[in-house]
Amino acid sequence: MATEDKNRATAAAILPLVGGAANVSSIAHCMTRLRLGLHDRSLVDDEALKAVPAVMGVVDDDTYQIVLGPGTVARVTPEFERLVEEGRTSEDPAPVHSAEELADKGAALKAQQKAKNATPFKLFLRKIANIFVPLIPALIGCGIIAGLNGLLVNLGWLPSVTPALAAMASGFMALIAVFVGYNTAKEFGGTPILGGAVAAIIVFPGVANIEAFGQTLSPGQGGVLGALGAAVLAVYVEKWCRRWVPEALDVLVTPTLTVLISGLVTIFGLMYVAGEVSSAIGTFADWLLSTGGAGAGFLLGGFFLPLVMLGLHQALIPIHTTLIEQQGFTVLLPILAMAGAGQVGAAAAVYLRLPRNESIRKTIRSAMPAGLLGVGEPLIYGVSLPLGRPFITACVGGAFGGGFVGLFNQLGDSVGSTAIGPSGWALFPLLDGNHGLGSTIAIYAGGLLVGYVAGFVATYFFGFSKALLDEFNVSQEPAPSTVAATGTAAASGSGDTAAKEPAGV
Repeated sequence: MATEDKNRATAAAILPLVGGAANVSSIAHCMTRLRLGLHDRSLVDDEALKAVPAVMGVVDDDTYQIVLGPGTVARVTPEFERLVEEGRTSEDPAPVHSAEELADKGAALKAQQKAKNATPFKLFLRKIANIFVPLIPALIGCGIIAGLNGLLVNLGWLPSVTPALAAMASGFMALIAVFVGYNTAKEFGGTPILGGAVAAIIVFPGVANIEAFGQTLSPGQGGVLGALGAAVLAVYVEKWCRRWVPEALDVLVTPTLTVLISGLVTIFGLMYVAGEVSSAIGTFADWLLSTGGAGAGFLLGGFFLPLVMLGLHQALIPIHTTLIEQQGFTVLLPILAMAGAGQVGAAAAVYLRLPRNESIRKTIRSAMPAGLLGVGEPLIYGVSLPLGRPFITACVGGAFGGGFVGLFNQLGDSVGSTAIGPSGWALFPLLDGNHGLGSTIAIYAGGLLVGYVAGFVATYFFGFSKALLDEFNVSQEPAPSTVAATGTAAASGSGDTAAKEPAGV
């Protein structure tokens, strides 16, 4: 305990001398140095830093480097990261100024929901999401290349090029466990490369020569779930070593014990268990949609947006990734994407039902293109959720769209996505299935159309009470400059949110 207090005290002494948490843009460490990315170097007090007992010196290079020595730097860095995170969390959010009462109400609801989501379980799910979200660009890029390659193979075009495209599309997926392990260790406070090293065992071809539980292991067995578990275990082993191994031996002993202990448990336990869990997930998804596809799709499409608001949708990300790893596509994402279609239909109905409220209609016009491309937050927090009942009728539209896609899954036409992240029209390039691309595209497009229509009809006829119409169907003429500023802020805010939180996930 005394050692932990010493390391935290060192981190606490360093933080204000580099300008505080708000001045830190990145944190990393090498064998001996704490390397910081800083927004403003002028806020650093070099002489005071050198006077900190644990600091051996400072180096001002591309990053600001504080020399702590081997062993010490590995113990101080996690404490420093925690202090920076705590400092950022405690900062008051910047006030939001809007000329539109509805936008204010939506922002308040969003902030309130975010505060409710800060429970230990939901924060854990956020950690899981943070592991997989950085992988999404590669999943999208490789997924589109895979779709292009499949099209060329089916048409018999460019036979000399398709093997190269197949390698590009499959290379990342073959090693995705390593990236998951790296990100997991980073997110849980360990050394990222050690997490990647342990996870790499799972995809190493040599595991085919090893038997566990009476069965011969196969490369990739356990997939991303095994990699996640192995890296979490590596983090705890590493932290235990940091606590008990003498600092003079830390640089040699800690990495060795971390890889050795975690690797043995991974080979002779986690790979088998995670493999069984992964197989069960794939089997259950297939069974769910083949036996109760319409009903399952209706529930998934209808309840997805409430799950997003509760922060529980994060749990679906490793499930999507597992299905993509096993089957080449996830059958759940096209169904969940119907939730956005319901929002689009509902927004169109709101537009027609409030002909006098130019403020809301302008918001809908600006947010509709993003909604069609699967970025739903501007419509959710700017229109349907603040109004109340239209949010529910939008979910009804998503339910009918999901039921449509689920029905075809039940009839044997699987519709899936080769990547996670995009939704709406943006998902078309990533579609895949078991009965040809044309059929898959037609079913997904049909689901979107059903979602649009059902969301529109439900909202137009059932989305407004007389009191709601009396309150909002009134003429509003804010100053043009204010409206323009509000529209810019809303577009900017929605873009930031979409980058952090991929639609349809």
